[in-house]
Amino acid sequence: MAHRLVVSLVLALLFVARPVPAADPLVVSVWGGNWKDTIEKVIARPFTAKTGIPVEFEVGGTLDRLAKARVAKAAPLVDITFTTSHVGRLYMSDGLFQKLDMARLPHARELAPEALRSDSHLGVWAYVYTIAYRPDQVKMDITRWADLWDPQLKGKVGMPDFDPSHIITVSALLDGGDERNWEKGQERLKRLKPNVAAFFSTDARSQDLMKTGEAPVQVMLSINAFHLIEQGLPVKVVNPTDKPGIVGIDTMAIMAGTRKSDAAHQFIDLALSRDIQEQLVASFKAGPTNLKAVVPAKLRGQPGVFTTPAEWKERGYIMDDETRARTLPAWKEWFNASIVAK
Repeated sequence: MAHRLVVSLVLALLFVARPVPAADPLVVSVWGGNWKDTIEKVIARPFTAKTGIPVEFEVGGTLDRLAKARVAKAAPLVDITFTTSHVGRLYMSDGLFQKLDMARLPHARELAPEALRSDSHLGVWAYVYTIAYRPDQVKMDITRWADLWDPQLKGKVGMPDFDPSHIITVSALLDGGDERNWEKGQERLKRLKPNVAAFFSTDARSQDLMKTGEAPVQVMLSINAFHLIEQGLPVKVVNPTDKPGIVGIDTMAIMAGTRKSDAAHQFIDLALSRDIQEQLVASFKAGPTNLKAVVPAKLRGQPGVFTTPAEWKERGYIMDDETRARTLPAWKEWFNASIVAK
């Protein structure tokens, strides 16, 4: 009897001392910096607390991560990808996303229709590319896209060169076209060249140009403008009166071939919940895609922050994802040759 008791105690001690195997981590692909930090804090940590599943990140630029995903298609290195809505179409055309099981995403029923980008990727927050400027550096009120062409802004305007789709589409809209027949805005855009002070390829460079005053007027991501305002910089973000700001919707998708589809669905559904959406809005100063999310009073009505179905339709211009994804290489080639080149 005593022998059996000793054996039982030894086995019990071995069982207690034996480490519990950690759950296989969910790997999320996302941009670096504040994007990754916020997603980790607001979504990943609550997800791990709820499910016990740790989250790891792959960070990088939008197109760099797409290139990696293409190489790893047969054995995906990540389970969930955050990307822009139009680049999501490139993932889909290469068969890199799996179709979402909407029955496992109950919070998707609370989304604005514009957030349902496809049956494979859903919008998690919204923003606009619009005009931002420093009133202390510019001696005119800017209220319209057309104001960018004013001679008073000679040598003061900055804009992105890595993705010129925003200003190309705006120029086309002002001349009766859109992203599908963007050539209508080419001559107008060429006339903007004297006013251009600089081009930028990253969010950090955009913000630096605004801080230094080298480009005190910019076609700028609204989230970046709000970040500068929080830092105390005198920046005004414009709701253009002639044509709306160009909407961006960042999306989430599950990679085809993942073995963690169930956990990935849980992660996405959590990110779309009202509570998490409200935290993302507060952190990014972006618009929620869940229509039940409450937006702080100081953000209501701001560019890129839509709180009702009517605002989604009236206060932003949403480009066609397929057209943008397919035409972006041609846009960049023309823009670099005709606008960036001296």
